[in-house]
Order: sequence, then structure tokens, then C-alpha cells
Amino acid sequence: MRSAFHEELDSIGMTLLQMAGLVKIAMVEATTALLASDLTMAEKVIAADSVIDDIQHELDARTINLMARQQPVASDLRTLVTSLRMSADLERMGDLAHHVAKQARMRYPNSAVPAELVPIITSMGMVSDKLIEKLTVVMEHRDTVRALEIETDDDEMDKLHRDLIEALLADDWTHGIETAIDMTLLGRYYERFADHVVSISRRVYFLVTGEYSSN
Repeated sequence: MRSAFHEELDSIGMTLLQMAGLVKIAMVEATTALLASDLTMAEKVIAADSVIDDIQHELDARTINLMARQQPVASDLRTLVTSLRMSADLERMGDLAHHVAKQARMRYPNSAVPAELVPIITSMGMVSDKLIEKLTVVMEHRDTVRALEIETDDDEMDKLHRDLIEALLADDWTHGIETAIDMTLLGRYYERFADHVVSISRRVYFLVTGEYSSN
């Protein structure tokens, strides 16, 4: 019974990694769609979000069922409760990629991003990808050292977000209110995506140590 239980625990962990992989692809493709005004890519990301949602619902049902049947205690219970929270974070990250893709679709065939802001959005996309790449390693290996590094890595996204807001508030902004709102939303989507990566890394740290990181 305990062997079967731990096999199910391992399966939940693998499903979380699958979700992380899908979310990574979603944000990369959403950023590509945004910067290239690629409607086909945007539609692909928007459609794929339902797959991530379905995986989350199925995973949460499995996790709750396992808790009910096995009545786990101590570290096993911590693993299951943490899994529920991580799946919620990953599902929300998928939603944020979906929002980026919808922004690309809404402004098609025009670009949603003014030329002078393309470098910032490009960098935000790259930082998002780097963060979730490291997060996947953290999740797979329960790497507490890298989990703590992610908190520092997130500072790069925060700086880009500040740079974006500064550009929007500059006296020489010429693109009007509607574009400013678009860019404010996009900046928020990327910033929140990174925040969820930090949240999951903290959950992994707690899962391994039983303590919350002090960063």
C-alpha cells in the first residue's frame, strides 16, 4: 500500500513538471506572437490554455482523492498540500501567457508593442523563460539552493517592469492612452508570471525543509 501511495505521489510530481513545461512553451510562444504580430501563434496559445486548465483540474482531483484515501501525515501531507498550491500557481501562469497572446490577437495586424519598447518586452520574455527553466530544475530535483536564487533572479524582472512604467510616464510618450494601457497590462502579466515562479520556488523550499525561506 505504501509503495503504491508513493508511486502516486511521484506521478503527481511528474504532472506538475508537465504543467511547468506547457506553461514555459505557452509564454515563449505568446511573446513570439506579441512581438511578431503572429495571429496563428496567438490562437495556438489561447487554445492550449484549456489543456493546462484540464490538467490542473485532473491533478487536483487526484491529489484530494489521495488525501482522502490514505490520510497522509507529516511530510507526505505537506507534499500533497503543496502540490495543490503549486498547480494553482502554474495554472495562473498559463492564464498570463494566454492574456499576452490575446493582446497580440486584439491588435493584429498591427503590433501591440511600440518599436521603442520592443527591447524591454523582449527582455521580459527572456527573463520569464530563464526563470521557469530554473524553476523546472528546482521542482524536479527539489533544489533548495536554486530555489533561493530565483528570488534574486526575479529582481531583473522587477527592474524591467520599472523601466517600462518609466517609459510610459515619460514626457515624450506619443502613442496615446490606449497603447499605454496595453503596455501597462503586458508589463503586469510578465511581472506576475515571475511572481508565481517565486511563489512555487518558495513552496519547494518549504516542502524540502519544512521552513519558509527568509529571503
